[in-house]
Amino acid sequence: MSAHAGGAVEIDGPWTHRWVAANGARFHVAECGNGPLVLFLHGFPEFWWAWRHQLPALADLGYRAVAMDLRGYGGSDKTPRGYDPVTLAGDVAGLVRSLGHSDAVLVGHGWGGYVAWATATLHPRQVSSLAVVGAPHPLRLRREAFRGASQLRSAGHVVSFQTPLLPERQLVADDGALVERLLRRWSAPGSAFPDPEAARRYRTAMQLWPAPHCALEYYRWLVRAAFRSDGRRFVARMKQPVTQRVLQVHGMLDPSVLPATAEGSAEYVAGTHRWRLLDGVGHFPHEEAPDAFLKELLAWLDDA
Repeated sequence: MSAHAGGAVEIDGPWTHRWVAANGARFHVAECGNGPLVLFLHGFPEFWWAWRHQLPALADLGYRAVAMDLRGYGGSDKTPRGYDPVTLAGDVAGLVRSLGHSDAVLVGHGWGGYVAWATATLHPRQVSSLAVVGAPHPLRLRREAFRGASQLRSAGHVVSFQTPLLPERQLVADDGALVERLLRRWSAPGSAFPDPEAARRYRTAMQLWPAPHCALEYYRWLVRAAFRSDGRRFVARMKQPVTQRVLQVHGMLDPSVLPATAEGSAEYVAGTHRWRLLDGVGHFPHEEAPDAFLKELLAWLDDA
């Protein structure tokens, strides 16, 4: 972790900060509570703090709630390589074991959801059940991105992120102003998220160089791999249906990942699949409507 990262990621609260080694890297986590492990995976352009509403609530109900900074984000290692979903799934599975558990409930948003889907398929023993937020199954997303004109238009940022160097500079320019604009653009119209504190936290965390480059490498792999052998191998492996219980939560007004794209993910699930569409919510249900999201998550956990 860089010398100045601590203040940006070690935010005070009813949690403990730790750094845990897994899969050849070191990951920053915030955790609270004791019991079965629920591991939270954030999306772009956020970091572990995205789950600040859910961590203490689950801890109070007898879970060990842990939110990690994904590889390249926040206080976690920012390695030169490793931003493909196979490596990232290995990070999550390895972290579960390093935390002393044989398996965990995974809760992932955006890119964290994409990685959670991959982990459930590639490391099924480490995933007891799966909750994804604003995140279609990788094969569903791939199919709609190539064949669905509406989803392709909604994901224009993915194309713009392929340009070398310029997107990194844009993410840190003007004290990270683009980060705040993306959060507002992808939230529902009139949403109170991001409030001033959230905007400041996410703008600051993205400026922990080389976090902008690492975050963009997720998107660059997505496009590059479509024409490479590693991408074809990943697609072949992801054709294996998910056997775990799945909760899929999506915002009805998500302008980045369309609800119609996400809803078709059920065809890749062999276990039970619960679909919940939240009215008046955009791409960040866990932040825009934390109470409604928590209600859905807890009801699903209780059913287990």
